[in-house]
Amino acid sequence: MNRHNPVRGFQVDRATLGFVGTDLQRPECILAERDGSLWAADARGGVVHLAPDGRQRIISQDQQTAFAAAGNEAERYTVGTLPNGLAFARNGDFVIANFGTDRLELMSRDGASRVLHDTIDGQPIGKTNFVLRDSQDRLWLTVSTRIRNWMDAFSPDIADGYIALVDTNGIRIVADGFAFTNEIRFDANEEWLYVVETTGQRVTRLRVQPDGSLTHREVFGPRKLGACGFPDGIAFDAYGNLWGTLIMSDILFVLTPEGDYLEVLVDGDNAAATALETAFREKRVTPEAMLATGGQLANWFASVTFGGPDLQTCYIGSLRGTRIPFFRAPVAGLPMAHWRDR
Repeated sequence: MNRHNPVRGFQVDRATLGFVGTDLQRPECILAERDGSLWAADARGGVVHLAPDGRQRIISQDQQTAFAAAGNEAERYTVGTLPNGLAFARNGDFVIANFGTDRLELMSRDGASRVLHDTIDGQPIGKTNFVLRDSQDRLWLTVSTRIRNWMDAFSPDIADGYIALVDTNGIRIVADGFAFTNEIRFDANEEWLYVVETTGQRVTRLRVQPDGSLTHREVFGPRKLGACGFPDGIAFDAYGNLWGTLIMSDILFVLTPEGDYLEVLVDGDNAAATALETAFREKRVTPEAMLATGGQLANWFASVTFGGPDLQTCYIGSLRGTRIPFFRAPVAGLPMAHWRDR
């Protein structure tokens, strides 16, 4: 691209940061609507609606207390219902990748829920992480690992994650062998699918074929993102930049269309992140080392969502925050199926 990239040289001004929501529980993924409404995943078993006028309400079939009542921090993030990735169904209901129940679920706006899939090829589906709906109304699901306790899969030697496709033929695996598959996004034309490999510390992309098969797998951008960090969520802007988070080091980064890596917000504890990076390389990661990391704004940056009437407000989801920070981005987000124009 020859035109100036508005993200180059941009840094988030902390003085201009705003916050939305109170007492949220694990607002990992956020969906946005044109009217300013936000919908955040919540560990009580559903989503929280954050209305433009400041009101908030939780929508769930049966509110759960396991997250808040957990005996320790490691248990809090590994047991019970943990709604993680969200996507709007075509009618506005919620498709939920539940990281706690290991299921792909559908919840209506009045809280009625049902399981869409919990097995694949006759086996438990695994640690469902994220779900994305495309323009053909197909669902793309990431499974981070087949290991029940995801903290045990936090290793440079494990790459048992995969991507599944749900279409009129059912559910099937279309790509396998990822190092902790996390969020996925399409480019503007849905020609490439971009895949976060958290413990691979990289973003991979694959070309999307008409039948849903994925080919031409390659690394996009650096083979290792950041000095100390593990990528989690990603989102495209209208220019073609890919915004993303490094969880635990709490960094918001951008990959330009050329694959250049830029850091636009750094909030984490560098010493704790460096210690975790060393432990990871030496294959001795513990829950304590992971939980010692994090920042002040949201704590464990997890996702990036563009919202607002012009899609130029950037929201940061997290695993350990209780509110959602936001700021004005220098470019609008890419309208996709995670954003609903009603």
